[in-house]
Amino acid sequence: MRIFGLNRRIVRVLLGSQYAHMLEYRAEIALWALSGVLPFIMLSVWSCSEARSGLGLDGVALDRYFLSAYLVRQFSVVWVVYAFEEDALLGRLSPYLLQPLHPLWRYVAAHLGEQLTRLPFAALIAAIFFAVQPQAFWLPSLGGFLLAWLATWMAFAIAFLFQSLIAALCFWSEKASALERLQFIPFVFLSGLLAPLTAFPPAVRAVAQWTPFPYLIDFPARVLAGQPVDLMAGFGAQLAWIALLLPLVLLLWRVGVRRYSAMGA
Repeated sequence: MRIFGLNRRIVRVLLGSQYAHMLEYRAEIALWALSGVLPFIMLSVWSCSEARSGLGLDGVALDRYFLSAYLVRQFSVVWVVYAFEEDALLGRLSPYLLQPLHPLWRYVAAHLGEQLTRLPFAALIAAIFFAVQPQAFWLPSLGGFLLAWLATWMAFAIAFLFQSLIAALCFWSEKASALERLQFIPFVFLSGLLAPLTAFPPAVRAVAQWTPFPYLIDFPARVLAGQPVDLMAGFGAQLAWIALLLPLVLLLWRVGVRRYSAMGA
């Protein structure tokens, strides 16, 4: 039986092949994991700042927040717009459209394979962090870990759908990825990578709550760090963004495929 075009065998083959493919690039993925240390840089900045008291987090809580932000980012980073754009320009998208499986599932499997490859490198960086900051060591409870895993997975789903919406514009433009770069600045500013959302003025926080960005890093990082957070509101907002973006992606994809013309050699 297939659900959304998938069954157990297809899932196993997709994940297995994409994981094996990503292992070929494990050195590059290790560099990606190292390049995502912005939360640690911001931790050092805030630790030396007199404005630290305004964050509402004490020393250990701030350490755990930024480590959690790093880990959440490692498993919610999305690059589908760049892969899709390259496939469309090089003509690799054409055979994907002929297969009885939505091409987006292939990109989902590629991301999951990349996350699995990235796991040991992220764990190693976390271990180094605890070696440097042993007072920040903690282990979340099983319930807390499962909630954090769910929040991180939903953050990945929001980011994937948001980028897929931009990627579908490749049916009309050869460089849709340029649009993705436009949202990078508000993402960095409002997601919680630079500072917990509590550090911003109330007016900025009120605006940010109406964007998807706080639910990509700040909310799942707080859940993982075991900090007080409104779980119902956070998960409700994540579900609302997924429910909004999913039909938009499917609609734009359907319209775009009708005008698709193959490119490439």
